[in-house]
Amino acid sequence: MDLAGDVRSVAEVYRRIRSGRLVILGRAGSGKSILTIRFVLDYLEDADLADKVPVIFSLGSWDPTAIALRDWLVDRLVRDHPHLARRAPDGGPLAAALVDAGLVLPVLDGFDEVAEGLRQASLEALNATSLPLVLTSRRAEFAEAVRAAGTPLVWAAGIELTDLALDDLVAYLPRTARPIVRGEGVGGDEGVRGGAVWEPVLDGLRDREGRAADVPLARVLNTPLMIVLARTLYSEGADRDPVELLDTERFPDEKSLEEHLLAGFVPTVYRGHAAELTAADQRRGERNRDRPRPRDGNRDPERAERWLGYLAHHLARLDRDQQDLAWWRIGGSVRLSTRVAAVGLASALSVAVSEWLIALLVIPMAFGETLLLGSLMGVCAGLSFGCVYGIMAAVGAGAFEPSYVRLRLHRRGQGVGRRPVRVFTTRFGTVLLGGFVMGVGCASSLALQRRLSYGIPLNERVIEGTLINMLAFGLIFGAGAGLVFGLLAVLEAPLDVASAATPAGLLAWNRTTVGRQVLVLVPALTLAIALDGYLVTGLLQEFLGPMNWELADGLLIGAVGGVGGALSYAFSFTAWGQWVILSRVWLPLTGKLPWDTVAFLDDAYHRGVLRQTGAVYQFRHIRLQHHLGRSYRERQARYAPAGFTGRN
Repeated sequence: MDLAGDVRSVAEVYRRIRSGRLVILGRAGSGKSILTIRFVLDYLEDADLADKVPVIFSLGSWDPTAIALRDWLVDRLVRDHPHLARRAPDGGPLAAALVDAGLVLPVLDGFDEVAEGLRQASLEALNATSLPLVLTSRRAEFAEAVRAAGTPLVWAAGIELTDLALDDLVAYLPRTARPIVRGEGVGGDEGVRGGAVWEPVLDGLRDREGRAADVPLARVLNTPLMIVLARTLYSEGADRDPVELLDTERFPDEKSLEEHLLAGFVPTVYRGHAAELTAADQRRGERNRDRPRPRDGNRDPERAERWLGYLAHHLARLDRDQQDLAWWRIGGSVRLSTRVAAVGLASALSVAVSEWLIALLVIPMAFGETLLLGSLMGVCAGLSFGCVYGIMAAVGAGAFEPSYVRLRLHRRGQGVGRRPVRVFTTRFGTVLLGGFVMGVGCASSLALQRRLSYGIPLNERVIEGTLINMLAFGLIFGAGAGLVFGLLAVLEAPLDVASAATPAGLLAWNRTTVGRQVLVLVPALTLAIALDGYLVTGLLQEFLGPMNWELADGLLIGAVGGVGGALSYAFSFTAWGQWVILSRVWLPLTGKLPWDTVAFLDDAYHRGVLRQTGAVYQFRHIRLQHHLGRSYRERQARYAPAGFTGRN
């Protein structure tokens, strides 16, 4: 079968492959990812109702030893298209129904980005199915996997992207040079600079054509990635001359040239934008000279490179070298002890402030007693939530995914289905333990406050009463919180089809969802704790003696637990809360990220440093990600060589 062609015919070529399985090989930066985008657009343009829908999946995040291909595809679809979490008639998500019905054509981009030790297992898993697909990979990594597995991708046709030639450079680079108008050139030179800036470079390559071994630049500028980097540094900047690329003493080999181009990319895109803003400010006239111009730290090239380097380093510190830069996972770059401390502090402040406000507004208590009781309850709450968070993180349950649901009242006759009942059972059992620990802490705080404020002696009767209170409060808080959090499942519904599956859109949805959860949890927890107290004390006093639980006292305790508990839950056990306390507070405080992280990421995306893949960002290319991460580690190692370890 003749598979020759160009980027404009890849969809047509694919339709001639009866098995529907195609492997696209190419060098690093040869344009494989761009080719997949072109394939999807062209395929959809000529598609009919009987065709599958092509969807691009970044294969680097797949672990075939942990999750089957089908389940991983479903998870990615739900992540990037939240409305597909809706239930199909068989009870599963719509995403699973689409995959099982063969209505999705997986375009698997980046087989070479799968962890090295997992590529053989990945190829074997792909061969275990006859699913039509498109797979891209670097040639060497795919060949290694084929040798290890003893078989190629079965029933698949293959094409390979060829390198760019000198004629391609001659046709392209002169058209990219930015014209420099009068007075804008280096040193104030007048005149216009256009495509002529590349003529000496192209002439030098022509003169040495056929002797590529003597010209590293000829071997570097044969992939779209390196040409884009060269264009950014020399065509879009006014202060650099591309002739320096021919200097074989400064750049003796390909690696030195590639590192030079990679190192200059981020500073150039940020410095260039800042220069354009400065020129625009100068053209506004003398009347604006005395007006202060706000400084935007996101446009500072050095800071931007340091922040991007930290994010690239964070991706390398995950279980394997990841590409998906998800906002809900950035906080995972903070060491566990710091995360536990941050959760404990946020919970302590939430409960303490709640106690102080409610006590000062409602309870006729001295200011000192109020301050002491709130502080003690805050400390106990911080320890409780911090311990629960630490235990969850230790067992691998500390990575909180964003919520793909919204709170909504079900219409009459709609029913709740099997999923809410299952979720209710799971949540009730999980929250019961956390609520019990919180109740024990509340009882301990009350006992300690009475001891410190009134000097009540610590005798056998007081200890016995404290233990009974710890049991009672533990059951009250545990059962009440478990019931409320379980019932939230009844109000949850998948996001609608209009939901934006972008990083900023998903973050906004989660902020709204968590806010609505807090508004529901505060009154629900207050009433649940107050009413549950009647039931628990009524049952326990038959075995443990008389107990007092007045309605007013129950509502006050419930209000503290409702407000403080809801806020503590929001900050400790939701993806949005972890984003706030870690990525919006802690990491900016330590200088690792800017304060306006969302705006910074979006700005980096518009500058071309990052790209969007559904609900996550990715660096423009894995080579750029590796360079930034390596540069960040080298910079850190100069300051702390004895205590820093990192992967290249």
